[in-house]
Amino acid sequence: MIESHDLYHEFPEYQDTIRALMLSNDDFAKMMREYTEVDLKVARIEQRLDPASDLYAEELKQLRVRLKDRLYKMLVTGGNG
Repeated sequence: MIESHDLYHEFPEYQDTIRALMLSNDDFAKMMREYTEVDLKVARIEQRLDPASDLYAEELKQLRVRLKDRLYKMLVTGGNG
């Protein structure tokens, strides 16, 4: 089974903050959409639904981590990260 990296599952204690920032912070919302898109691409590769080289898959995973780190900083600072 493929593990979900959805931010609502990754940071359940910040669900309300995620929702609030999605509505009030355009930078957060844009980055969240990008994170979700990258996470979906990784999941499809891991499920072997989309072919991809190992290098591309690793690049996507690294991008996902960087985005998650930036989003987390924004969550803990109320959008000011």
